[in-house]
Amino acid sequence: MVARPPLVVPLLALAGFLVLLALTVAGWAPLDRFDTAVSDTFRGYGDTSPRVVDVLRIATDVAATVPFLVAGLAVTVGLAVRGGRRAAALCAVVTVLIPVLWGLMHWLVHHPRPEDGFVVITSNGFPSGHTSNAASAALVAVLLLWHRLGGPARVLIVALAVAFAAFVGLTRLALLAHWPTDVLGGWLLALAVVPLAARAAPPPAGRLPAPDRRPDQAVR
Repeated sequence: MVARPPLVVPLLALAGFLVLLALTVAGWAPLDRFDTAVSDTFRGYGDTSPRVVDVLRIATDVAATVPFLVAGLAVTVGLAVRGGRRAAALCAVVTVLIPVLWGLMHWLVHHPRPEDGFVVITSNGFPSGHTSNAASAALVAVLLLWHRLGGPARVLIVALAVAFAAFVGLTRLALLAHWPTDVLGGWLLALAVVPLAARAAPPPAGRLPAPDRRPDQAVR
């Protein structure tokens, strides 16, 4: 069974993403200054901590496109084999749609990455693909496990999901692979797309309740 988040969650995320996209395309000066200030802070830290940067170069690839696609395909097949058609469909849609969406925006939206970063990437950066992948995978895990877990376990899985998505986003900032705007865009994209995909499929039909029989009805 797949949990279906309230519709307000993806709608607010989508609205936030579209506003952020518009400000990014317009080159809104306050947002540019914020991006520069945060990136300069991470640059200063990276310059003095080269070993940490080396570790982050490896760790960040857990959310690269190839691992994301491979994991998504494996989970989709596993769920389908076990009969979880709705869950498998959600995994399949997210696995395909998320890379397509951020890839399309990298192609259409001119937003160069920070110069002289600790990793060399020449494509546009809005939104962050690694961050979108990580946040999407984390959200799918929460939605798939929500009905299987009790209260404390739900808190734990949500905490782990948030920590994973936040960690990958921070690696992209620390490596100067993306601006903060790109990372925020990745989080918002996932928060908009995954819940909408989960809500797209109707809930499994339950058994219809037996009609009430009046006491004075005779059984014939």
